[in-house]
Amino acid sequence: MSTKEATARIKINKLLEQSGWRFFDDENGVANISLEPNTKITQQQVDAFGENFETTKNGFVDFLLLDEKGFPLIVLEAKKEKIDPLSAKEQARTYAQSLNCRFVILSNGNMHYFWDLKSGSPYVITSFPNPDSIKGYKASKPDVEKLINEVVDNDYIAQTQHPNYAQSASWVNQDERTNFIESNGFRFLRPYQKQAVHAIQKAVAEGKQRFLFEMATGTGKTLTSAAVLKLFFRTGNAKRILFLVDRLELEKQALKDFDFLIKNDCRSIIYKENRSDWRHAEIVITTVQSLLHNNKYQHIFSPTDFDLVVSDEAHRSIGGNARAVFEYFIGYKLGLTATPKNYIKAFNPNRKTKDPKEYERRLMLDTYRTFGCEDTQPTFRYTLLDGVKEGFLINPLVVDARTDITTQLLSEQGLIIEVTNEEGDIQEETFKHRQFEKKFFSETTNTVLCKTFMENALHDPISAEIGKTIIFAVSQSHAAKLTQILNQLADKLYPNKYNSDFAVQVTSQVSDAQQFTMNFQNNILMGSANFIDNYKTSKARVCVTVGMMTTGYDCPDILNLCLMRPIFSPTDFIQIKGRGTRKHNFLVNLHDDSIKELVKNPNKATFKLFDFFGNCEYFETEFDYDEVLKLPKLTESTTGDGEPPISLDEYVNFDPDTLSRIEEQQIGYEGMRIDRMFYDKFENQVKDDPIIKEHIEKGQWDNAVNHANDKHPNDIDKLRKAAGVDRKLGMREIIEKAFGIIDHFKSKDELLEEEFDKFVSDYKPNDADAIMPMKYYFKAYTADAHVRDIITHKNFTDLNTNPSFTMEDFKSVPKDWRQVIPNYVDDYVPIDKFLN
Repeated sequence: MSTKEATARIKINKLLEQSGWRFFDDENGVANISLEPNTKITQQQVDAFGENFETTKNGFVDFLLLDEKGFPLIVLEAKKEKIDPLSAKEQARTYAQSLNCRFVILSNGNMHYFWDLKSGSPYVITSFPNPDSIKGYKASKPDVEKLINEVVDNDYIAQTQHPNYAQSASWVNQDERTNFIESNGFRFLRPYQKQAVHAIQKAVAEGKQRFLFEMATGTGKTLTSAAVLKLFFRTGNAKRILFLVDRLELEKQALKDFDFLIKNDCRSIIYKENRSDWRHAEIVITTVQSLLHNNKYQHIFSPTDFDLVVSDEAHRSIGGNARAVFEYFIGYKLGLTATPKNYIKAFNPNRKTKDPKEYERRLMLDTYRTFGCEDTQPTFRYTLLDGVKEGFLINPLVVDARTDITTQLLSEQGLIIEVTNEEGDIQEETFKHRQFEKKFFSETTNTVLCKTFMENALHDPISAEIGKTIIFAVSQSHAAKLTQILNQLADKLYPNKYNSDFAVQVTSQVSDAQQFTMNFQNNILMGSANFIDNYKTSKARVCVTVGMMTTGYDCPDILNLCLMRPIFSPTDFIQIKGRGTRKHNFLVNLHDDSIKELVKNPNKATFKLFDFFGNCEYFETEFDYDEVLKLPKLTESTTGDGEPPISLDEYVNFDPDTLSRIEEQQIGYEGMRIDRMFYDKFENQVKDDPIIKEHIEKGQWDNAVNHANDKHPNDIDKLRKAAGVDRKLGMREIIEKAFGIIDHFKSKDELLEEEFDKFVSDYKPNDADAIMPMKYYFKAYTADAHVRDIITHKNFTDLNTNPSFTMEDFKSVPKDWRQVIPNYVDDYVPIDKFLN
């Protein structure tokens, strides 16, 4: 045996022992490793395998791992360190099949693969599975065909919550159905959430094991993932699932959600609260950080303990060392994110000046690549623009407010002030907005910011007090100052009403900060019902934080977000903005019917985004979206909320300050540039393409379209969303817009209006009061596949749970027109162009 082969064997021996396998009988049990001299492969099997069989091994298995009864369980094929273990793949398969083994391990001591011959291809592992884990893994019998063919409809979760809900008298009675749904908390999948689950089924059918859901904040990633978990459990493709989060407070939130949605199908636990009996649960929830501590994940779990690993906020929970946890486990992988990171964007790894190790790090950190989406096309994508246009999300009313000081900080020259140095000399020093609160502090600036918010905030439609708000500060010390100022202002505006409970600092330095976030969400922070006894809303109206409430925080009744700090990361900006995009009906927490009748606008129609540092303008006009993302440092010293330590002695005090500008702008369906930036770049590429130009000049449109499709085969969907269009676009239409042949893309509604006008001119309905209900029906049937399916199959009761077109809407349409309109649409309207 060569030295390199011997070294590989020594490493493999150690890995086997660390994983609980035994070369000799001991107090833990009999030996369960059989070495090659004891496990010979017959000459007939060698002959059957052919000339590729390694004759140097004399037909012996390197290691045969046995079950508790001494029967063959795993074939382990060892190679020299310099040889790729996968080179032994077919040889090991023959060994395993001859010994009736389902599992294979391929290793050269440094690189290891685990292979379940009944499912997929060899899978990289960082340690070997232990005997107990592989025993449980063997008991599972995955059925990929069942997973692919499982019917997932809008009531997929509701069937778990109440299996016989459809037979209930309260469901059958349409007048009682709405109350029945609300009182039982039934959750029905929205059309796009069903599409997400179907996308996984399609991906599995294509042989994929990694999936990425890119869904905007507020679109229900948890409900969608619950449907995915049920899909894997119900079809026998998972017996246990690991759900990874990146913050402690998200553990409890995930547990609460899964218990509410799928507890009848599976038991969920938080690992740290159930260390001794986690094996009795189907869903194990934990933070990545807790598993990383002292490499705990390698000591408590085996790579085969989980059949599916879900990474919530995947752009955060797989970065740096956390990726080791994620990659440790065998099986399916699902990432959930609103803001994936593409670290190889605009990066050329072939440039001689680039360090190959830097490229390797970029590949490791790239979210798309981690989940098998090398072309940056996730398994399923649903953007903020989609959510707003389909009526599920809302855009902000941006309040651009700046003081004299922040205006100067944002200028090209910066803020220039005179400071006295250590020698007593006076000199000028320039500050930019990146240095706000890091280098200088202005009491009046912070007071102006707080006062501007208090005077312009949206108010709660029930109690009329300032709406629930999250303020994002620069640092923990800055958060403390803002909290104090806000409470002082509240005491003046509302004497004896809050008693310093109006604003609460929620940062890592504050004890119980994580509980504060949950109490704020549940409307009990510092008390409840402060203005109206029967209205449950948090007494504390403002949480002042740095980074604790940026991602994964679900609080739909937020009415105000305040950026009292400059932001330079588009990921952070999107996440923060997403805290306000959810819809909400404020009546759900009001338990006084006499007051309900007086509330005119109980639904959240928008939210205010107070921007004191030109962040919206920065991401709209200045941010370089093509710039290569900077890699995070390998080691960072921080003080809990991502801020470097700073001494108060380093501050430069500067007063006074006044408000110099305040402007409001409602963001429309087109969204912000950060939501549509891809299109502008593509349009320039099309205009600069000489081949497309030549074809257009010759009137050869088919050739121009075919060339563009060949050059950009995966970009149509991204272009539609980036252009801010709420319907399907064809490549010709995109090229026409780029060359100025059309001045804009008509929206879905514009086209629907045109089609309805044609219908009216043909059929000339004479009931003026019926026109609007008919138009609403016409548009819903044309543009909404779910409504079209309900009407076509006459499943009218389904309209009771349909959010876009309800039973009430249908009843408003005169009976004579209820079939005429679908017939007309089917015969004369090109439905394809209205698809999303």
